Amino acid sequence: MPKHIIVGNISRKTGNPPRVQYCDTFLTQLRGLTFRSHLSRDEGLLLAGRRDSRLDSSIHMLFVPFDLAVFWINSNMRVVDKVLAKSWRPAYFSRKPARYVLEIHPARWEEYEIGDTVEFRDA
Repeated sequence: MPKHIIVGNISRKTGNPPRVQYCDTFLTQLRGLTFRSHLSRDEGLLLAGRRDSRLDSSIHMLFVPFDLAVFWINSNMRVVDKVLAKSWRPAYFSRKPARYVLEIHPARWEEYEIGDTVEFRDA
């Protein structure tokens, strides 16, 4: 059964933080949101790496038919980059090394800013 977590923003009040699926295996990260038909405002994924890295935290949008708000988070739980990822693009890389990648609905774009501190809680 997939594990779900809450990604809260400690630096600013965001209302209802997203409840996302925690993906820490190769297969769950590879599948990501590919072949999904839509993403509701309250859904998303957190891709968890083993270390801070630009390469290891890169994502693709192939076979993802909708745009995403993507936030890269380092081991210190700080947002280090963000992008509105467009569907069907081959690759996105963070400008700084990151361990986690938060993929959520684009309507949540303003809920996290570069430099914000986040926390993960069990859902």
